[in-house]
Amino acid sequence: MTVRKIEVLSPRLANQIAAGEVVERPASVVKELVENCLDAGATRIDIDIEQGGTKLIRVRDNGRGIGKDDLPLALARHATSKVYSLDELEALTSLGFRGEALASVASVSRLTLTSKPADQDTAWQVNAQGRDMAVDLTPAAHIDGTTVEVRDLFFNTPARRKFLRTEKTEFNHLEEVVKRQALSRFDVGFSLTHNGRTIHAHRPATTMAEQQRRIAQLLSPDFMSNALVIETERAGLKMTGWVGLPTFSRSTADMQYFFVNGRVVRDKVIAHAVKQAYRDVLYHGRQPCFVLYLELDNTGVDVNVHPTKHEVRFRDQRLVHDFLFSQLHRALAEYRPDANTPVAEQISRPQVPQATGIEAGEFAGQQALHMQPAASSYASAPREPLPVAEQVAFYEQVIQPSTATAQASAPLPETQSSDVPPLGFAVAQLHGIYILSQSEQGLIVVDMHAAHERITYERMKQQYDNQSIQAQPLLVPLTLSLSEKEADAAESFSSLLQGFGFEVDRTGPESLTIRQVPVFLHQSNASALVQSVLADFIEHETSDAILAHRNEILSTMACHGSVRANRSLTIPEMNALLRDMERTERSGQCNHGRPTWTQLTMKELDKLFLRGR
Repeated sequence: MTVRKIEVLSPRLANQIAAGEVVERPASVVKELVENCLDAGATRIDIDIEQGGTKLIRVRDNGRGIGKDDLPLALARHATSKVYSLDELEALTSLGFRGEALASVASVSRLTLTSKPADQDTAWQVNAQGRDMAVDLTPAAHIDGTTVEVRDLFFNTPARRKFLRTEKTEFNHLEEVVKRQALSRFDVGFSLTHNGRTIHAHRPATTMAEQQRRIAQLLSPDFMSNALVIETERAGLKMTGWVGLPTFSRSTADMQYFFVNGRVVRDKVIAHAVKQAYRDVLYHGRQPCFVLYLELDNTGVDVNVHPTKHEVRFRDQRLVHDFLFSQLHRALAEYRPDANTPVAEQISRPQVPQATGIEAGEFAGQQALHMQPAASSYASAPREPLPVAEQVAFYEQVIQPSTATAQASAPLPETQSSDVPPLGFAVAQLHGIYILSQSEQGLIVVDMHAAHERITYERMKQQYDNQSIQAQPLLVPLTLSLSEKEADAAESFSSLLQGFGFEVDRTGPESLTIRQVPVFLHQSNASALVQSVLADFIEHETSDAILAHRNEILSTMACHGSVRANRSLTIPEMNALLRDMERTERSGQCNHGRPTWTQLTMKELDKLFLRGR
């Protein structure tokens, strides 16, 4: 085998190799060119595309422009005006900085660059044709700003062109790039045309309403009507934006946008923090939706870790992760049903400890839903709706917390009438499954099992975190027959079982005696409950793994302890459940991410019956 000598690559071959890193497809070209426009201070960017970007990509801006003497150098490799020193690189404020984009694009296309700074009388134009990179400078007619035309992409590299997909696919990738840039800079106007047809046209958005309108146009109006506003700052980190409610989720991660100092990024630390924040409320396999903006000191993030600048590296990853997780988790947890305020206008409220006990409307015994004597006169109440005055009186006397307890409970969302709580008053039970409630806005339908499951789950988590899941001895110990593997697990993890509120003794190779269960679950099927918990223990195998998955185990327990379908409830019991929902974190979803309630407004009901027409 012949040993080959080391030689310096020719400039055109070096550019070809660099193009392979930077120019993957037409969308890559648009990304680089639009970032240059933004770095130039443009407030208007127009993008014209033909044949998915393979025939023509034209990007115009009204930015600062490039002077005549700098135009030829703009197409040279490693030439840039954005960074001159290592110090500037470590505190970078521009989107582009490598000085390779235009040179790489020019090496695989026919590129024309026309520009005019405001202080220059005439515009000048420079052309480059593929590999030879020879440029000629000529005067041109152009307003203040810059236009870059990229024609016949990959005309001189047919092998690269074969890897391109259909025109529609390539344009979809390109449109996604434009959407990201339009979301990153609300203060800039964007337009996108394809084969002469206008696809996007966005004016600068300065007010909150205009920004929400742009997001609705780029993503979906449904997203904005199912999103919480985020605005929080701590330890030098600031996060703003919108996060979708768990009930508004997607099968794919196609509605997730995260920006760090104005740069759209994909980062494992960010992805994990967001996933953890939604872990307890999102249905299995579903993806959350969000548009979030993180701001921090430029020295705290390294953007020079990937050729396409899609990834970043944080200097203090733990700080960033904990900040994102805690703030998103809190925002999702503190959201309460509010019939009067559009979701997108609700701002996270400060977290306040929740009240416990029957005074706060908690079910005594959970499963049985027995009420205190003060409510006994209502126990056999007929199923027709109570008069509003009686419901208000009942709420004040039995369901509403005492003065001392109310001060420690989470504040209820405001309503137009102080007499009517957000989820209204129960009027009936449907098929033993749903609670029908009359609110100020219309009709609310509640899945009673899903709602009770969340309430039970949250209280058990709170008790577990305080190392005090309240347990209750069984009046008559229960003997349970099960497999030897399950009995072994019960014996091996007996201390963990006690931590979850159970006391069991092994009385044979395939038998256990259950002596104690959690108070919340004392009326559930103890045998089935213990077997379900043991099944989770066996699945996770080790004590550390069990503790790591304690929320899943508590969720299993809560499901067993929640009121079942076809369970007949009295009007006071239904109202007690509604009040507990208003106090419980994440009460809008059950433990599996399914919604617990929905609402039909009077306007929607009138529309169903053609009223007012």
